[in-house]
Amino acid sequence: MRTKIAAGNWKMNGLSHSLDQLSELAKSQTSAECAVVICPPSPLLFSAVEMTHSSSIDIGAQDCHTAQSGAHTGDISAPMVKDTGAKYVIVGHSERRENYGETDKDVCAKAIAARDAGLIAILCIGESLSDRETGKTLDIIGAQLAASVPEGATADTLVIAYEPIWAIGTGKVPTLAQIVEVHDFIRAELNTCFGAEIGNGISLLYGGSVKASNAAEIFTAENVDGALVGGASLKAVDFLPIVDALSAS
Repeated sequence: MRTKIAAGNWKMNGLSHSLDQLSELAKSQTSAECAVVICPPSPLLFSAVEMTHSSSIDIGAQDCHTAQSGAHTGDISAPMVKDTGAKYVIVGHSERRENYGETDKDVCAKAIAARDAGLIAILCIGESLSDRETGKTLDIIGAQLAASVPEGATADTLVIAYEPIWAIGTGKVPTLAQIVEVHDFIRAELNTCFGAEIGNGISLLYGGSVKASNAAEIFTAENVDGALVGGASLKAVDFLPIVDALSAS
């Protein structure tokens, strides 16, 4: 059985009072039949972990450096993330790839750093609108998988999130058939690379304008094991229906 995961990426949103949403989430999802992960901005990590320590909510960071320490002003290392009590870290988000020029090689190194620190990497991949329109989606996804996923990956160290760049924060959502096609392709690639036992155990999340109104349909796909949610994760009232839909799937 793969782990179902409802993960929320707050991005650069949230101040200390925003953590009240974690309390609301904790009170309302005690019976959720899936893992719930919230990734707040790094200044909130310690407080978020403390606030959720007696709940079933896990906390993750939004990025980590490839190095364990050093002269990298403004960065946060995987051991630092681990030291906060967080369990997960997002690597390779398209906004990091685009805004900071992160390559597949960089993403792979971050996933390795996360694994070495005892964290679970949520590794993001996805195509641009031009890639989609020119029929290159599976070629792009295959290349990103081959170069970003570290050797020796297992379900205990890696989660993969497919996030088509053109659907992030735009309100545009691929058809269910398009989501199924990509997730089935990712699963097949993982099985080929790591063998069926490992490949079938790695959780695959969909991300890109996931909300209460479309979550249930998305979760009907066999190889969609959850979601990486952006804006709809900022408020418990918006995120809880997604958690409920995943629990019921």
